[in-house]
Amino acid sequence: MPDQDTRGLQLRGITKKFGSFVANDAVDLDIRPGEIHCLLGENGAGKSTLMNVLYGLLQPDGGAIVVGGVEQHFANPRQAMAAGIGMVHQHFMLVEVFTVAENLILGREDGPVVDLRAARTKVDELSQRYNLPVDPDAVIEDLPVGVQQRVEILKALANDAEYLIFDEPTAVLTPQETDDLMAVMKKLRDDGKAIVFITHKLREVREIADRITVLRRGRIVGSAEPGTPENKLAELMVGRAVDLQITKPPAEVGDVRLRVEGLSVADPNGTVVVDDLDFEVRAGEILCVAGVQGNGQSELADALLGNNADVIAGAISLDGVDITHARPRETIAAGVGFVPEDRQHDGFIGSFTVAENLVLNRYRDRPFANGIALNLEAIAENATELVEQYDIRTESIQKLAGQLSGGNAQKLVLARELSRELALLVASQPTRGVDVGAIEFLHKRIVEERDTGAAVLIFSTELEEVEALADRVLVMYRGRSVGVVAPDTPREVLGLMMAGVPHDEAISGSSGSAGAEGERS
Repeated sequence: MPDQDTRGLQLRGITKKFGSFVANDAVDLDIRPGEIHCLLGENGAGKSTLMNVLYGLLQPDGGAIVVGGVEQHFANPRQAMAAGIGMVHQHFMLVEVFTVAENLILGREDGPVVDLRAARTKVDELSQRYNLPVDPDAVIEDLPVGVQQRVEILKALANDAEYLIFDEPTAVLTPQETDDLMAVMKKLRDDGKAIVFITHKLREVREIADRITVLRRGRIVGSAEPGTPENKLAELMVGRAVDLQITKPPAEVGDVRLRVEGLSVADPNGTVVVDDLDFEVRAGEILCVAGVQGNGQSELADALLGNNADVIAGAISLDGVDITHARPRETIAAGVGFVPEDRQHDGFIGSFTVAENLVLNRYRDRPFANGIALNLEAIAENATELVEQYDIRTESIQKLAGQLSGGNAQKLVLARELSRELALLVASQPTRGVDVGAIEFLHKRIVEERDTGAAVLIFSTELEEVEALADRVLVMYRGRSVGVVAPDTPREVLGLMMAGVPHDEAISGSSGSAGAEGERS
């Protein structure tokens, strides 16, 4: 085994298989104190799998983990934490009805008596040391997501973690919260902690990395300097040159196609989650809805499709026809294409083949049906064409859709929805889980859909995607519109609006100057 840094952590020859699929293939990685090491790669490249092995959530099929010069075998996260490893997960591992202090002590109880006073003191101490202000008695479900993430970091620090893994930590944060997190990570690094930062956001990598390692298809394919241009990083990730800039002509805007007036929607508990919302989308334009996840975007998208949404007030019309209470089959027939944010549950049927999934929205129509009988030849021809056009990587069109990788499943959903003439395309997180190279293609197809005269409504938490695709941007906060602005609005202004600050106040509260506000709303 190579020489080991007794102060560092090494992964040597880590291999992890799931059946015949090799997620990590003999990976070597050095993690050093006082350094932020960015682990970059496409979705499905093996980044999270590798870190789950390190954290004891998965056991490797080969290789070794060496901490401080001592080889370790972690059967579970508790053993990894005992060795000084902490992980801040993309999806928070907090008990929402517990307080901050209770979450901090959870799993660390020593005997039948829980010392909450000591836990509160620990929260205060760590909060002050690392500039992570949190009320130890606050209940998790009452805290905004940015503060919940601070609690996740405090949990790791409370276990005396010297090696901290951040797995896509900015996915649910506003730009300001992202900046705050970056400052915390730099403080941790300067205090001698070793940081592993998993992300797919190239701008963040260039901003914070001390060292960059790139994974592709389970193997390390190279490293890069922090100042490496984004297009070069993308090329390392994908294995070919990638155009990260969308070239789109100015929108040729036509008549209003989608109109939403005074719309209010309640969740299953009766809480109003979309509140008196007004906006419209015209033919030939892309309206992007920006906002931190959980501010009513999902419920709005469901209401537009008629998907179990409890519309309690207001109206939705498409090309002048009221579809407020239409069912999904009726909205689809009216020309609505829908890409749901949770493709696994709502985007396809895993036990159906790729070919069958590609006609789920048209299987009753010719040429795919002849009366009550399916035309299997036409269904196969359609699938063959779309698989090639959208680069859906599958061994066969008869393969079950549930066996596709996440990125290929997303391409399947987009291919199906864009394969017919649409009046309105509604897409929630359209490129989530898709590699950088495929994003280039899918963004181009969305712009092409706009240019056919469809109205396009995009829900995205990725500001880069919003800025690239939008002709106008609607910012949502707690179910309401904070304003409609131009896509060149400074990120600082958008970030403040995403936190609920009205447009005019966000401009005055930002050092930047806002782009011209869209005239229509």
